[in-house]
Amino acid sequence: MKLDVVTANNPTEVVETLDLTPTKILGIGANYRAHAAEMGKTVPAEPLVFMKAPSALLPNGGLIERPRGYDRVDFEGELGVIIGRSVRGVAAADALDYVLGYVCVNDVTVRDLQKRDNQWTRAKGFDTFCPLGPHLVTELDPSDLHIVTRVNGTVRQDSRTSDMAFGVPALIAHISAVMTRERCDVITTGTPSGVGPLVAGDEIAIDIEGIGTLTNRVVDAPA
Repeated sequence: MKLDVVTANNPTEVVETLDLTPTKILGIGANYRAHAAEMGKTVPAEPLVFMKAPSALLPNGGLIERPRGYDRVDFEGELGVIIGRSVRGVAAADALDYVLGYVCVNDVTVRDLQKRDNQWTRAKGFDTFCPLGPHLVTELDPSDLHIVTRVNGTVRQDSRTSDMAFGVPALIAHISAVMTRERCDVITTGTPSGVGPLVAGDEIAIDIEGIGTLTNRVVDAPA
């Protein structure tokens, strides 16, 4: 997947085009307190980590394929972190030194399967279930960014990254204590409250301060 790279100070000038080929996409569950509450959960004592398949990546403007036969497929607007160089066992104080930049992410999820499987690989792993973009922004402070998700123009999520229980440095440190993060690996940092179902024809726009807007439409998956 090709992704233009810009800086926070000059977001209109493309510095380079990155061939984004992550070895891993790791997501974080229940990381916003209000979202944990709406899902009937409490914020965990440490970050709750799950994996999405790299084959789920979808560029800005791509079509999200809603699989047939499921009652509820949800959007989840999130801040995404792209790792810039290999890291393992890093302290939180040094973790941002290993970040290449930031993107908007939609962590699309089949709720039926999330409840049924008791783990989230199938629920979050379908092809097209990780829209990411619209570009990668470097030199951005991720600690307090405004994040808004709109469905068909209506605001459904409206929060700030400062409401995360575990911020970006803590997430990188926690994950790197377990596994090496390679260049271009992705962390999706959790979603605010307001998640909801998608149907064919919906347009989802995720806007994060300093990054821009990731926009995708939903279609029914081929039979």
